[in-house]
Order: sequence, then C-alpha cells, then structure tokens
Amino acid sequence: MAKRTSSAPSSRASSFRGRDIGIDLGTANTLVYERGRGVVLNEPSVVAIDTNTGKVLAVGARARQAVGRTPGSITATRPLKGGVITDFEATEGMLRHFIRAARDSGKGRGRGRSPRVVVCVPSGVTGVERRAVLQTAGRAGARSVRLIEEPIAAAIGAGLPVHEARGSMVVDIGGGSTEIAIISLGGMVVARSARIAGDAMDAALASWIEREFAIAVGERTAEEIKMAYGHAEFVPVRGRDKTTGMPKVIHLTPEEIGEALERPVRAVVEAVQAAFEECPPELYGDIMERGIVLTGGGALLHGLDQRLSEETGMPVTVADEPLGCVALGTGRCLEEYDRLDSIFAA
Repeated sequence: MAKRTSSAPSSRASSFRGRDIGIDLGTANTLVYERGRGVVLNEPSVVAIDTNTGKVLAVGARARQAVGRTPGSITATRPLKGGVITDFEATEGMLRHFIRAARDSGKGRGRGRSPRVVVCVPSGVTGVERRAVLQTAGRAGARSVRLIEEPIAAAIGAGLPVHEARGSMVVDIGGGSTEIAIISLGGMVVARSARIAGDAMDAALASWIEREFAIAVGERTAEEIKMAYGHAEFVPVRGRDKTTGMPKVIHLTPEEIGEALERPVRAVVEAVQAAFEECPPELYGDIMERGIVLTGGGALLHGLDQRLSEETGMPVTVADEPLGCVALGTGRCLEEYDRLDSIFAA
C-alpha cells in the first residue's frame, strides 16, 4: 500500500494527537505513552494515602519512598495485586495523577479536551475487572477508554509480526502476573495468565531468607537481591535478626538465590509448557523457527531464558527493551488507532 502523504499538521491537530495516552498499568510500575511523544512517565504503581481523610498524598516514586516508613496516619499501598485492581479509589487517584502529569509534561498540552486513553489489562481479567478499569480510567479524566490485552501489546512492542498468518509466542513477566500468548493474524490463539511473577519471586526470596537465616527483609530489599542475582559472587543482605531484634548482614551466593527462586521460576516454566499443550500443530513449527520472546521486568532474571529453552526445547530470546514493550506496543496502537482498532479488547 502506498504511504499516504499530507501537508504539515496544524498546531491544533498536533496538540490533539498529543493528548492520546496509552497506559501500561502494571502491578509494580506504570508507564505512560503519549501519542507523538513516546514514553513520558515511568513510575512505581504506589499511592500514599492519609487514612484519616482518604486524601491521596503522593503517587509514584514519591509514594514508593514512603513504603515501610510511614506514620500510622499514612498508608503507602500498591493498588494492584496479581495484575488486577484491588483498591479502586487508590487506582483512580493514581490514574488521575498520571494522566494529568502526562498532559502537563509538554508545553501547552494541559489544556483542551480530555485524552483518549488505551489501558493494558492482563488476558485473564474477568468482565467485572474490565468494567472496573474502564470506569476507573473514565473517572480519572479520560474522554474515552479502550482496553488492549497485555500479551498483544507486548508482542507489538517487541516487534513481532502479530498480523501475519504465522505463529508468534510472547511471555510477558510483569510484577503481578505472567502473560503467555501464541498470536496469529492479530489475535491470541492461545492465552494463559498466571498470577505469579516478579512479586512472587520477591516474596519467595524474603520467605527463604527468613526460614534459612531467621532474618526479616522487606519487599524492596528482596527485589534488590533478585536484580543483583547473577551479577556478583556474593550479594549482601541487610535485615533484622528475628532472634535478637537487631540489624544483621549476611551474604548470599548465586546458588542460594537460585534455590530461593526455584518455586516461582518452576511455576513460570510450567505455565509456558501448559500453553504449548494447547498450541495448534500448524503454529508449533512457526514457534520452533522463531522461538519464544520474553518481555517484562521478569525477562531480565538471570538464567531464565536459558532455563525456559532447556525445559521447552525452543529457542528463547529477550526483547531489546523488555521493560518498555507493553508501553511501546500501546503507543503503536495509539499512533495507528484506526488501523489497529480490531486488536482492542471487547
């Protein structure tokens, strides 16, 4: 098809396009893509709330600094668990903040009509959860709201040819859920959503350290250990000795960290294997040729790509920008809103 040409857009039209927003509403982090500008925000999905008044005091990075450090009258919470909304009021406050921040981050973009918003949701969400996302985004200031399932957005962001009549497989490992999909002709032929991912890995690490060393560590410390896995001979861990109540430092080896992570990693592997059991024979050969593409923060876990390849017998690669694939895929849908309309979730 010939590329359509046009004269330079007016400032009014350019401003309108810039107001369309795509949101990768993740359990751990929220990324916001503004049409024509790219990813404009990447902040933790955390909200600090005054429990006496219900007022949202801080969102994102500022709120995350308060986790575990707040007085009794302030609660720092992550309003999404397992990839779904568990606190609707906090989520609405968070979305309102991110939408306003995205609109105000460019000169003169905070005025005019409210934005059209595309929000990513896990493939396994229920109808009730879908309606909750639509209503929450609408109350947060969106003019209209469309949903796109995360595996589709991740595949588009990773550069997979989702509209071809050949199979592509993506495994998106986020904070709260692992989204697995085999995609062909713009749709998901096989889709599985396992509510075990980065958060479960952090919890497994904290639990293992407490069981083996009687040391209590917080979720941020556990996440730091996970991120350091495979990059140092020993990883220092600072926590509270449950026997004495005093601070204590230990050093974990990569082998110990791998042991602590075995259960959630095995669960991810089994979810991928289960997806293959549902794969039509015609697409199996395509995946053997193209391989599995990993996206999401969990794709960066040391050795996970090799483990999946050994367990499935398939080549496995990590996307070039795994942390941003869902947001980038959402952005492409915004840039080509009408042409890609068929991939939005019902």
